[in-house]
Amino acid sequence: MPFRLFSAVLQALLFLLFSPVAVAKQPELTLANVYQKGMPLDDYWVSEKLDGVRAYWTGERFLSRGGHEYRVPAWFTRGFPAHPLDGELWMGRGRFAELSGAVRQVVPDDDDWRRIRFMVFDLPDQKATFDQRLARLRVLIEKVGSPYMALVDQQRASSHENLMLRLDKVVAGGGEGLMLRLGASGYRSGRSNDLLKVKQYQDAEAVVVHHLPGKGKYEGLMGSLLVELEGGRKFRIGSGFSESERASPPKPGTTITFKYYGLTATGLPRFASFLRIRNDEPAW
Repeated sequence: MPFRLFSAVLQALLFLLFSPVAVAKQPELTLANVYQKGMPLDDYWVSEKLDGVRAYWTGERFLSRGGHEYRVPAWFTRGFPAHPLDGELWMGRGRFAELSGAVRQVVPDDDDWRRIRFMVFDLPDQKATFDQRLARLRVLIEKVGSPYMALVDQQRASSHENLMLRLDKVVAGGGEGLMLRLGASGYRSGRSNDLLKVKQYQDAEAVVVHHLPGKGKYEGLMGSLLVELEGGRKFRIGSGFSESERASPPKPGTTITFKYYGLTATGLPRFASFLRIRNDEPAW
């Protein structure tokens, strides 16, 4: 068999063997609302909001938010429990781009995965409260004893002032923000005040429609992106980009994450600024 033909056949076989598997049903995940000053903090637990990739351990494999399988080295999950866990794959603060590149590979790289941890923050169980689930998780993860699995540190929330002090400390250290989980809540899918994110700014996702040309110092580069929100409304994002991102901007159809500070009188994000491409789904 000619070498070129052999190489093409080998690549096709590798794709079939290692391409991510789309499942029939996406995992039913808990989603967060945004914390607002004045919300009661009684019975909430507070933890750091990790800038990782959401991952749902089914008891056999990791699924993404979109229901695709992350290809993971067999040694990484050795000893993991045979029941679901909810958490994030994480490399550390400020390393999202590096992490997303690693977890989306068709063939996982051992060196990359040795630097990743599965940070567990919940135990899917609709009948138990979060207080009960957290107690069970502490015992479970200690029993597993894997160097690649850890429990996200949870502490009791107190006052708004203390929450803001902790937020400032986390952000100053390179973190994203905080998460609040209601101790009396069950594990239920969708958005609710059972789970709240606490950040110095708000963030959301939008889809790139097309590029708008730059002017002045950005002439010859992308000046801004026209993006579309989930509800269909469009607006421009022109800040937050590096020069290399302006030279090679996200392609139309790409989902991006942006930050903003409240809404305008017309209901659009105020002072929107690009954060990153939301590329946490496994490669096809």
